[in-house]
Amino acid sequence: CVALIIYYCQEKYCNHALNVSSEAQRNFSNDSVFIFFHAYGLLMQDHVQEAIQELEQVRDRRDVSLCTLMALVYAQKKRPHPDRDTIQELDARVKEDRKSASPKALYHAGMFLWLLGRNDKAREYVDRMIKISSGSTEGIILKGWIDLTSGKDAYAKKSGKYFDEALKEKINIFALMGKVVYYEFRQNYSGALEIVNQVIVSYPSFMPALVKKMKLLLSLQDWEQTVDAAQRLLQRDKNNLEALRMLALHSLCREGDIGEYYSIIMKASLLIILCCVQCGRAEKMLQHTYTMVERSFSQASRDAELATELGYQLVLQGRTKEAIKWYQTAMSLDESSVSALIGIIRCQLSEGHLEDAEQQLEFLTEIQQSIGKSELLYLRAVLATKKRRSQDEITNLLNDTVDTHFSTLQGLPLSVEYYEKLNPDFLLEIAKEYLALCPAKPPAQGQAPVPQLQHCASVLDTVVKIVPGLLHAVFLMAKVRFLSGDIEAAQSSLQHCLDQKPSFADAHLLMAQIHLLQGNFKLSSQSLELCLSHNFEVREHPLYHLIKAQAQRKMGELQEAIQTLQLAMSLPGVKRVGSAAKSKARRVELSAADCVSVYLELAEALWLNGEQHEAAKVMQDAINEFTGSPEELRVTIANADLALLRGDTELALSMLRNITQDQPYYVQAKEKMADIYLNHRKEKRLYVSCYRDLVEKMPSSHTYLLLGDAYMNIQEPELAIEVYEQALKRNPKDGAVASKIGKALVKTHNYVKAINYYEAALKSGQQNFLRYDLAELLMKLRQYERCERVLHEALTHDPGENFPRCLLLHHNFLKTFFFVLCVFAQARDVQAKVLKRVQLEQPDAVPMQKQLAAEICAEIAKHCSNQHGYERAVKFYKEALVYCESDSKVSVAESVCAEPHNTLLVLPVGLMSLVWKHAHLVMYVISLDNYPTLSRLIDLLRRAGKLEEVPRFLEMAEKHSPRAKFEPGYNYCKGLYLWYTGEPNDGLRHFNKARKDNDWGQNAVYNMIEICLNPDNETMGGEVFENLDGDMGNSTEKQESEQLAVRTAEKLLKELKPQTPPGHVQLRILEHYCYLATKQKANVEKALGVFTEIANNEKDHVPALLAMATAYMILKQTPRARNQLKRIAKMSWNIIDADEFEKSWLLLADIYIQSGKYDMAGELLKRCLRHNKSCCKAYEYMGYIMEKEQSFRDAAMNYEMAWKYGNQTNPTIGYKLAFNYLKAKRHVDAIDVCHKVLDAHPNYPRIRKDILDKARAALRS
Repeated sequence: CVALIIYYCQEKYCNHALNVSSEAQRNFSNDSVFIFFHAYGLLMQDHVQEAIQELEQVRDRRDVSLCTLMALVYAQKKRPHPDRDTIQELDARVKEDRKSASPKALYHAGMFLWLLGRNDKAREYVDRMIKISSGSTEGIILKGWIDLTSGKDAYAKKSGKYFDEALKEKINIFALMGKVVYYEFRQNYSGALEIVNQVIVSYPSFMPALVKKMKLLLSLQDWEQTVDAAQRLLQRDKNNLEALRMLALHSLCREGDIGEYYSIIMKASLLIILCCVQCGRAEKMLQHTYTMVERSFSQASRDAELATELGYQLVLQGRTKEAIKWYQTAMSLDESSVSALIGIIRCQLSEGHLEDAEQQLEFLTEIQQSIGKSELLYLRAVLATKKRRSQDEITNLLNDTVDTHFSTLQGLPLSVEYYEKLNPDFLLEIAKEYLALCPAKPPAQGQAPVPQLQHCASVLDTVVKIVPGLLHAVFLMAKVRFLSGDIEAAQSSLQHCLDQKPSFADAHLLMAQIHLLQGNFKLSSQSLELCLSHNFEVREHPLYHLIKAQAQRKMGELQEAIQTLQLAMSLPGVKRVGSAAKSKARRVELSAADCVSVYLELAEALWLNGEQHEAAKVMQDAINEFTGSPEELRVTIANADLALLRGDTELALSMLRNITQDQPYYVQAKEKMADIYLNHRKEKRLYVSCYRDLVEKMPSSHTYLLLGDAYMNIQEPELAIEVYEQALKRNPKDGAVASKIGKALVKTHNYVKAINYYEAALKSGQQNFLRYDLAELLMKLRQYERCERVLHEALTHDPGENFPRCLLLHHNFLKTFFFVLCVFAQARDVQAKVLKRVQLEQPDAVPMQKQLAAEICAEIAKHCSNQHGYERAVKFYKEALVYCESDSKVSVAESVCAEPHNTLLVLPVGLMSLVWKHAHLVMYVISLDNYPTLSRLIDLLRRAGKLEEVPRFLEMAEKHSPRAKFEPGYNYCKGLYLWYTGEPNDGLRHFNKARKDNDWGQNAVYNMIEICLNPDNETMGGEVFENLDGDMGNSTEKQESEQLAVRTAEKLLKELKPQTPPGHVQLRILEHYCYLATKQKANVEKALGVFTEIANNEKDHVPALLAMATAYMILKQTPRARNQLKRIAKMSWNIIDADEFEKSWLLLADIYIQSGKYDMAGELLKRCLRHNKSCCKAYEYMGYIMEKEQSFRDAAMNYEMAWKYGNQTNPTIGYKLAFNYLKAKRHVDAIDVCHKVLDAHPNYPRIRKDILDKARAALRS
């Protein structure tokens, strides 16, 4: 109980201390120690009179008399009008009592002094107490605490031994907690956590231990357990401030969930500053925090800090004029308030009062030289920016700001205090200043990003790692990556932002810019539309219109682009001269670079649209607007571009020559001049001279690289090598330069020198990726052993670097299966480590890294399956699915390896590519005489439109077994193939050979019955083709043939002995299909009754519904048939009823064609072809539709497919194909088809007269 009170007093939780001490007084009959602590709590709350009254009660009690007298002295001094006589009297009594005080009295006096923060005085009392009590354990523990919290490292480092000494005798909660804090001081957080766990086990109701554990878990950066600990705390105490604060911190910093945070902060009005600096300036949060500070100030209107905080709150809301008033109020309350003065300067800079701000800054810098406040340095950088000073000066000031700011975080563990001092909002402001110094576009290929981007990235990297929930930081990081040329990483970060907050307008705009840069103009427009749908206010953002116009111009919509840009020009923030006075509308911040881009884009669009005079006016406006600014030179370069468009290269060059080396865009101007000399004037010497001038006037690694690249562009690799070597001397550790030298040597065919160079560079400590360049060269030269050795070294030096490239190189030439698996296993381990780090440091990159991990596991599995190690393959495929559950290809591959004999029986049609990818498995199962797999494969090949591949597999089966032709399984598979390829009679013969087999007999009989009932695979009940082939012979003979086929089917039905209920249903349906085949009304009506009964009993039974529809069609009840077929069309396709689905779609398409609804029929036919690319009938119907629409070429194309997949055996299709060839004036093709039809069917009616003779006549004419 005492330890709990001490904890609350130490943490300044006065109410908690009062409550616990009051309860203790009730439980321990007004114990003097608890009365004293209760009085101390009152004293800390400034209830001085009440505290004095309670202290007077225990003034004469020996154990607390000394500390009580000290507390009375302290209380008297806190009164508005201290009584000096009373204070002197009490001081004298303290001195007198101290001489004869008991150890307990000295202990409590030391405790009181320690709680007041007077550690040195407290140590005197405790040392005396320990001396006269011969080493009291209580005294030793308190001395440990005094030394530990003294703020002096020399004392603090020795404090641990006092706690260890006290704990030798017995477990003491005060000592254990002291040891925890000691371990924290030594940054041994794991050790501290172990001790806290001991405390929790020994004293489960001691809440401070749970609080401490929560904080330690945060120090160890284990957020999951931290949140768990906070929630356990709240279960015990729903108003626990520390737990609420921790959950708020997690919700805001890690999840970025403002809504959840808002509900928590409503429970506990705390941490206003932290809230502001972490919330990303969310309007709702800022309104709440402002109200909280305002209420606090109303209760303490003389508090300068609260007035300063109110000013800061208004700054965050963009209300700078109101903020100045509060900062001035704070200055009137406390003239020495540096924070208030800094606030005033910030507001002055924001309002454009630069002279006033500069004077205040100079004054503050003088008096604050020793402090080195990062805010001052930042404000100096902002002032330098607004006064258009040099970029180097601004960059140096920003660098100093960052260094000073981060120096305050050194040694701090992750904690609430760390987040407060980190101040992410301030760091984002710094990042924005860095970005303002950067170009508006990514660098050209091979060109290094500007240094400001690297500084900005390092700042944002820290913020994103520590506060991943701050989406604005993730967005700015995406912008830095975009401007650095890392487009993929930028898109990944932006996608993370948009997943978390779909209405994030800036993220949509940057995504649109990226798509535009990549040439994806439609995607760019889509991003803009999506942005507008989420946030209508984006129409007031000039950048939205700029990107939209750029996309329109790229797509050739010049007039629309001009209108868009003119709209952008009218928005506030674009025209800077006098824009503030003209518009009271809310002004959107737009960088100077983007403002210039609006002008330049408009000028270019006008010029391309033939409005040269208007373009010149816009350029003149741009010159007037940006004269004297760094962006003026961009206008000059754009003017040069316009001169080039007019063909005036001399004028363009003269403009560019006026840009001097001390101006920002000098390098770009020189590059533009070089481009003119090379591509317009074809003067290579002058082209190179531009880059030579750059090297002479601005010698740097980058300019040397530009010169080297220029030599490479004009096919002078020897000179390029010399220049690259100069660049390498300036930056010996730049691996990119070394790589360029190596590639230049290869270009000169100096391979030996290139190899020697790479090896020498690697020995001197160059980047590891040079090993891959060397390995590629060695592989091209077929020096495989040396190549393998180099790759071994690459993996040894840094297995995580350039992994995909290393993997590819190994895969290209390594033949040893075991070695390949070792390499992949090593890569898998590295990727697992990368995933762990990425989850903490770059959560937006997790999906991409998981995909890579899945690919590695899938590659390992593939290699295992190649060696028939199917069990291991399954293991790694399953691991791949853990990383990427939605990868259907991996899922199917896993099932292939798990059950190679049976997988093809259930393989989805849409994944036929995997059959070829795992062809070794197919051959393997066929080699085992696995005919069920072969039959399923034939069906899959039919659906994939690859029936021509089937004979290869049949031949394989024949070669494997000389008896294959006598096997029922083989004959069944051969019959299936022949039936599918339009040879039903041959198919019947082969099915007949399998008919008596126990395994294959039933399926063979079913197929034979279907062939008998519909040998030509017509659409039963269909009317479109009903009369087209009526002249093929004697109708009486045809009727007799059909009756014979029905009788044969009835005989075969008697051989079927189904063993399951679904089998019996199928048998009943087939029996009554025989009645349908007679086409006699009584028989059809009888069959219809049975089909209706089955459909009623079996819900959504596709075969029964199709049979009903067929019966209705034969009975000429088309509407009823259509209703049943529509029911089927709405159902989900499945492989079991695949043929019935196809027949129902064809019959419904037939009905639609009869009604002239070609579009609806076309959709159904496309659906048929999606599931069966060999569907001859679907192509025939498509051809018929095209023919009706007089589109003979398209009709011929569809009939071609029908002819192909019917194996060129159906004369009716041949006739239609030849007819449409004739109509499409493809006379030779028409003649060829006629010959094929007549060879197979010499007496086929009309084809000779209608088509063949006409085609020949057309050729002759």
